[in-house]
Amino acid sequence: MVVNQIAVFLENKQGRIYDFAKVIAEAKIDLVSMSIADTEEFGILRAVTSDNKKAVEALKKAGFTVISTDMIGIEIPDVPGSLAKVLKIMSEEKIQIEYLYSYARSEANKAYIILKVADNEKTVQLLNKRGVKVVSDFK
Repeated sequence: MVVNQIAVFLENKQGRIYDFAKVIAEAKIDLVSMSIADTEEFGILRAVTSDNKKAVEALKKAGFTVISTDMIGIEIPDVPGSLAKVLKIMSEEKIQIEYLYSYARSEANKAYIILKVADNEKTVQLLNKRGVKVVSDFK
């Protein structure tokens, strides 16, 4: 069970995030989750959309550099300490997290986290074994 994410490389200049959002909107794609990391010269916008395949096509057609990556999505109780419990499991099993970000939904008492790790299959098996709910759809 994986969640597909797109990564869009953006020049670090005024209006580039808007340019991205405009392409997504014109393609009638829902932006489900987004995170941006930047340096002085460029940024990496990571997103999950309602249709990543269509998003990649539209963004490439508009001149953006885009890649697609499989990630792990988990659902945890939205209470203090829930994420720490999952991270403890991963730490004990020596699973390195490259990066993560959260995703908000309107459902009460649940939090959603998207994780980038080196070995998705191994991590999914471990999390399932330890009772962590792994999800593949954030729509």
